[in-house]
Amino acid sequence: MSNAAELYRRIESDHELTNGLFRQALQNPSGAISAICEIGQSLGLPVTPDEVKAHISSLDDDLTKQWLIKARGGL
Repeated sequence: MSNAAELYRRIESDHELTNGLFRQALQNPSGAISAICEIGQSLGLPVTPDEVKAHISSLDDDLTKQWLIKARGGL
């Protein structure tokens, strides 16, 4: 499993963190990507913005598609 996939799994399992990142993505998409990268670094799962974008783009679920629609500029 890639760091991006594991990081996504961990973020997704934390409802409060997921909601906070979603709100941030609505207001500042690139800031949300930076925050995700920082979270990855703190968890020992370093990721680049491009890795985050590629992983999210590869997912096929409705919630992720909403992220992509609403925060299209950064994701």
